[in-house]
Amino acid sequence: MPTTTRVFNFSAGPAVLPLPVLEEAQRDLVSLPGVGMSVMEISHRSKTFEDLMHQAADDIRALASIPAGYAILMLQGGASLQFSMVPMNLLAPGATADYIDSGSWAAKAVKEAKKVGKVNVAATTKADNYSRLPNAADMALTSGAAYVHMTSNNTIEGTQWTSLPLVGDAPLVSDTSSDMFSGPIDVARHALIYAGAQKNLGPSGVTLVIIREDLLARSSDTLPAMLSYKVHAENDSLYNTPNTFGIYILGLTMKWLRSLGGLDAIACINQRKAGKLYAEIDRTGFYRGTARRDDRSLMNVTFRLATDDLEEAFVKESAAAGFDGLTGHRSVGGMRASIYNAFPEEGIDALVSFMREFERAHG
Repeated sequence: MPTTTRVFNFSAGPAVLPLPVLEEAQRDLVSLPGVGMSVMEISHRSKTFEDLMHQAADDIRALASIPAGYAILMLQGGASLQFSMVPMNLLAPGATADYIDSGSWAAKAVKEAKKVGKVNVAATTKADNYSRLPNAADMALTSGAAYVHMTSNNTIEGTQWTSLPLVGDAPLVSDTSSDMFSGPIDVARHALIYAGAQKNLGPSGVTLVIIREDLLARSSDTLPAMLSYKVHAENDSLYNTPNTFGIYILGLTMKWLRSLGGLDAIACINQRKAGKLYAEIDRTGFYRGTARRDDRSLMNVTFRLATDDLEEAFVKESAAAGFDGLTGHRSVGGMRASIYNAFPEEGIDALVSFMREFERAHG
């Protein structure tokens, strides 16, 4: 049973965590069993912490069926630092990196990469306000590109790739921050995957990087050590003091995911949750989804109402009813329900009921 009264948290991140994870962390916060210290007090060089981190990495490998030849790094700085680290490590002088511009965060990645080297925007849907994903006809890929960068789920605009773009032999790099482990992921199709933890993996402050080991040779020895994938891999993510508490919670979250049945099981849950909400959005036209139907995200459900006044009333009344975080991103407005792995299905049912009552009262 919950230890406290909790609202339904639709925040885009930091986002809802699994209640069993929070309760286990609460139970062992003062003293880890058999250790006599909090996880926030133990040395990152201790066997206790290294065992915690290695178990988390083992669970990640098992969850995603990560093949041999990939390193798992647990870094800091969020996806925003990865926007710079990716080109600094993988984009050699004179080479070109292709970027697929499918949303606001993808555009930020492009901006940072251009500070490092040559970038080709292989496709963009900015003219459509990022309401859809690029298709094959939109792509203009560079022959011999250093890599192709994509954003698997666009948190702000509510779109999500359901199949990977065809990029030929170029290494595929994916920012999966807002849908990592929301369903199966074909790691072997990727050269590098990165994700800020604060959506589906754990608390803010940890960045998961999965990198094909042959790419580590691209990290120049002239890079600052903290910006080098090679240095972090050689030091088992312990070059500096990592986010020990964040990694501990990430490990508990991975155990929770495995207890549910893994990525196939959570995919079914996420499809069911999002399906209920999209069905309500589409039911009468009172609500209007903003993403093209074929590209709709299972993680971030974006919609509008007919007027600004209605949207203001929706936010106010939903907050009073115990729903938090439904306001859309400030850059696009509207509504956004972020329903990551840990978001409870009963919260979806409660929101659907609220939406029907709100439509009855205001329609």
